[in-house]
Amino acid sequence: MGGLSKPPKSMSTDPPVVAVISLDPRTSHRANEAMRIGLGVVAGENEVVFLLRGPAVHLLDEDTDDLVDGDDIAKFRANLRSLGVPFHVEADAVPDRPDWNVEQHPIVRVTTDDAAGIIRQARRVMVF
Repeated sequence: MGGLSKPPKSMSTDPPVVAVISLDPRTSHRANEAMRIGLGVVAGENEVVFLLRGPAVHLLDEDTDDLVDGDDIAKFRANLRSLGVPFHVEADAVPDRPDWNVEQHPIVRVTTDDAAGIIRQARRVMVF
C-alpha cells in the first residue's frame, strides 16, 4: 500500500525526515507546530514525510475554526500542497465525512505496518 513518496528532483537523496503527528489539532497547538517545523525542514531541501495518526487527521478538516491555530494550519497546509508534499495518513483513521480533505490535499493511505516501515527507513523522526 503506502510507502514513501518520491522526493521532488531538487531534494536530497538521503533518507527522509519523518514527522509523526498523532496529536489532535482541535485541542493541541503542537499539531500545528509539527506542521510548521516540518515545513521548515522541507524548505531546507530535505524530504519530509508527514505521517498523520489517529486524531491528527483533523489537520485536513475543512473547518479550521474548530482547530487550535486553524489559520496557521490552513496556511501551512497550502504551502505543503504547493510543494507537492503529501500527507501519509493511517487508513483506518480517515473520517468518512464530506468535509474532510475538501481541498484534495494529496494523501497516501497507509496501514500500521506501512507506517512502521516509513519510520524504520527514516533518517530522523520527530514525534508529536
